[in-house]
Order: sequence, then structure tokens, then C-alpha cells
Amino acid sequence: MITQNDIARLDNADVYETDGDKIGSVGQVFLDAQSGEPEWVTVRTGLFGTKESFIPLQGARVSEDRITVAYRKDQVKDAPRIDADGPLSATEENELYTFYGLNSDNYGTENYGGESYGRADGDAGDAMTRSEERLVAGTRTEEAGRARLRKYVVTEEQQVNVPVTREEVRLEREPITDANVGDAFDGPEISEAEHEVTLHAERAVVDTEVVPVERVRLGKETVRDQETVSGQVRKEQIEFDGPDGRDRL
Repeated sequence: MITQNDIARLDNADVYETDGDKIGSVGQVFLDAQSGEPEWVTVRTGLFGTKESFIPLQGARVSEDRITVAYRKDQVKDAPRIDADGPLSATEENELYTFYGLNSDNYGTENYGGESYGRADGDAGDAMTRSEERLVAGTRTEEAGRARLRKYVVTEEQQVNVPVTREEVRLEREPITDANVGDAFDGPEISEAEHEVTLHAERAVVDTEVVPVERVRLGKETVRDQETVSGQVRKEQIEFDGPDGRDRL
């Protein structure tokens, strides 16, 4: 028979069935509110021990770091799902008695005056767990805007200086000397004559050509900043009524 002296040994102990297969590990021990004796134990099962199933301690025995119960592993996993965070009510314990085939006339509410069961955390005294919520901050990536490159054509006036040349007519006179007198008498003495010369000039013209001047591209860079977020959280408060008044924990 498991008594109050065994409660400390049950803390986080492994639970086995009579055939030697492991069922899980001890979650909480429930004591009868009147006698204070351990009557129920919850066993953490499932992935990462996220589920707790109630098992009667009737017929169970403790040895070293394990507790062996009188029920099969598959039977425990099919037990009624009851919240293990509060006291065990009379209705809930009767449901468990029926499931495990126990006689509630000899155990439970009738035998203990209708008192509900309370948890035992580590030792034989009653204890209460206080919980609170905490903010868990993270980040998510969302679209903050878009940027695009667009090329368009504008027309502007430009002026450039272009060097040009032109021919101008110039009248040259050559005096008659002994050296060129022969050329002067070459031809008829008195006649009419006409000479013509063609003048040339350069004219400035303009045309266009396409030349590359630069390349422009879009790039991204990550800029680290810090933002402050806020949210509402809940937490439990425990009031203690003692002989000197009420205190809040």
C-alpha cells in the first residue's frame, strides 16, 4: 500500500504495468482531502508527455525509481480525459471508478464523506501552482513597398562650336617689271576678257548619335532597426487567508 511517506519517491518516477512495459512518468499525485492518503496518480503519456491519464493507486507498489500499477498500458491510455490542473470532483472520480471497475461504495466520495481529491506536489502538504503568461515576440516578413526603374525620353537644346572655313576673293595686283614684261605682251594688244573663280565655304551641320553614358540597376540591402511591441498578458494571483489577515502572493 502506498502511503504519504512514499509521495516524495513518486515525484517524476517512471510508471510500469505489471507485465513490465513502461506506461509513462508520474505527473501529479492526488490525495484524499480527508485522510490525506494518496489515491490517484496521473501519468504523462503521448508525444513529449503532453497527455495525463489518471490511474488508481490501489494495488500499486513502489520500488527504487519506479511505480508498478495494477493496470495495463492500453487500458490507461483509454482512461477518461480529466483535467489534472484542479481538484478531482466527485463526479470525475466516480467516472474513473467505473472505468477501472472499482467499487465506489468502498472508495471515493461515500467512503470519505463526499470530499474531493487534491493534488500533492512533491510532499504530503497541499500546494498550488501559480502560472502567468509572457509575451513571445518574433518577426514576420511582409511587403513594405515596391521600387521600379522606368526609362523615358526627353528633348533638350544643346549648342556646340564647330570650326568652319570659307574662301574669299582677293584682288591681286602685280606691277610690270623687266622680269614679267614678256608675259604682259603675250596675247592681243587690245581685247575684252573675263575671268571667273569659284569660292568654297564650309557649313556647320548637326546630326545625332547614340552613345552609352551609364548603367543603372536596382539593388536591395537589409537595414537593421528595432521596434517596440506590446500586448496584454494574464497572470494568476494567489490569496492567502491566515490568522493575521489576507496576503497576496
